[in-house]
Amino acid sequence: MYRVNPPVHDAGCGLLSVDGLGVAYGDVVALRDVTFDVGAGELIAVIGPNGAGKSSMFRAIVGLVSHAGAVALSGAHCHHQRDRMCAAYIPQRSDLDMGFPITVGDLVLSGRRRFVPFGRRPRQADRDAALGCMRRVGVDDLAERPIGTLSGGQAQRAFLARALAQEAHVLLLDEALSGVDQPRTEQLLDVFHALRDDGVTLLVATHDLALARRRFDRCLAINRGLVADGDPRTVLGERELDAVFGSALAGTV
Repeated sequence: MYRVNPPVHDAGCGLLSVDGLGVAYGDVVALRDVTFDVGAGELIAVIGPNGAGKSSMFRAIVGLVSHAGAVALSGAHCHHQRDRMCAAYIPQRSDLDMGFPITVGDLVLSGRRRFVPFGRRPRQADRDAALGCMRRVGVDDLAERPIGTLSGGQAQRAFLARALAQEAHVLLLDEALSGVDQPRTEQLLDVFHALRDDGVTLLVATHDLALARRRFDRCLAINRGLVADGDPRTVLGERELDAVFGSALAGTV
């Protein structure tokens, strides 16, 4: 069975450190002064209302948008997007180009691009690694399928496999469970738990607060800033929910 190589980082340093992270689009502030650290093997729910800045935070961490503050991975400060290849962002399904003419196998193999010299073809070792990642998340039988034919759960697994082929140790999943039925949601969560147990860290943006409480180890509550961080049973308490969502939602979990 193929497994992601365990992350290597300096003793005492978090796998991911975010310090004073801020994102603005012109005069519109999407995120302000967010600071937190995560270690290897954490499964973290990221909650907050629509427009709270969750996607902007993920995009900033992997260098897809300009940001204030600092991001460090494995103890090394990230200056450019190429410094952040051990983190992978999987957008919401609505933001993915599911009509792109590519098979699942080729999608996952594209995650090995960082290891293939420019102008060269993937080696057999890269193909073996990609196949191992597909097996790891249970999509090896879909290798010849166009990605446009996949269900929501299958698509999430395929992009997870691509991130693992990239040898990312921090996975940022934006609404990965949205539109996925209950049985496949539980299957995906089982995959998340197995990856966590292998030392991979996952941050999963979700609106399902009951699921965040039941299946996640830690919860970050975001509303243009970091409102709460900790055990889901605490972060999803009535007072904290009121601060994040407003009093209309408090008490519903």
